[in-house]
Amino acid sequence: MALEDAAKQVDTAFTRDDRRGLAHENTFGGATSFLRRRYSKDLAGVDLAVTGIPWDQAVTNRPGTRLGPRAIREASALQAFDPPFGWGFDPLSEFAIVDYGDMAFDYANTAAFPDKLTAHAACILNAGAGCITLGGDHYVSFPILKAHAERFGPMALLQFDAHSDTWADDDLDRIDHGTMFYKAVKLGLIDPARSVQVGIRTENPDTLGIRTISARQVHEQPIAETVAEIRHTIGDAPTYLTFDIDALDPAFAPGTGTPVWGGLSSAQAAMLLRDLAGINLVGGDVVEVSPPFDTTGATAIAGAHVAMELICLWCWTRRSGAGTSA
Repeated sequence: MALEDAAKQVDTAFTRDDRRGLAHENTFGGATSFLRRRYSKDLAGVDLAVTGIPWDQAVTNRPGTRLGPRAIREASALQAFDPPFGWGFDPLSEFAIVDYGDMAFDYANTAAFPDKLTAHAACILNAGAGCITLGGDHYVSFPILKAHAERFGPMALLQFDAHSDTWADDDLDRIDHGTMFYKAVKLGLIDPARSVQVGIRTENPDTLGIRTISARQVHEQPIAETVAEIRHTIGDAPTYLTFDIDALDPAFAPGTGTPVWGGLSSAQAAMLLRDLAGINLVGGDVVEVSPPFDTTGATAIAGAHVAMELICLWCWTRRSGAGTSA
């Protein structure tokens, strides 16, 4: 049916009636929602909402991540007509998933942005849906964490990143994509004893009690050992997973603001995410995709795949009846 469907499907981001099911629209045409899900602000009956935060005013080096959500959506058209490989189920057919669109905000009123984003995420969570976010620079995780902590309490943070983003900063009004997890620990949004950072390869002596798994450690030990270490640390705690695309080596994800050599391969990231099935994921994001520096589109493709894995992880426990419902 795929070829027949492709010949008659177009703009399914607006025209599809069912929130469930694969889409066979031509990859090279039509309106590009994430995975060709329906664009909708109506969250009644929705299990999971994907939203974009086109923000890059907290960067310390190269900008451009405000264009990340658009690029990730476009890249995701490659994935919309097949169930995700290796998972053994099809979340797009079993769950009602929508593209909630991007958050609207006044780009010139920077001070108002954090609270507006917290309210945006809370609106999705309070409607009973889960929230997967497409960034945007990494600062966006902080206001989103606030919304999740209001619902789930202090969470485990599972962070894939080249940088710890825990540099000291006690000024809560500062908007910086390198200090937000320091603030998250200090405010009690996350439990450092249950949190893990994976892929780290920049120096920051104070880990604030968060377990660090360096990129070198991932390279030198079997994937199963890294997965076991992560699982042992986070246990069954409600977990927020944030994936900074610079966790990947620049060879696999050049389109990002602060690239660091020696990072994870896309294959390592895929195996790690896949083998974490069953963690109690309550929300997640993929951030720091910067299309102006992504000349081949490889970074946006990686971002789209990460977002799909986040969807699978979120759906997995709810499919089996375990975990904490959003």
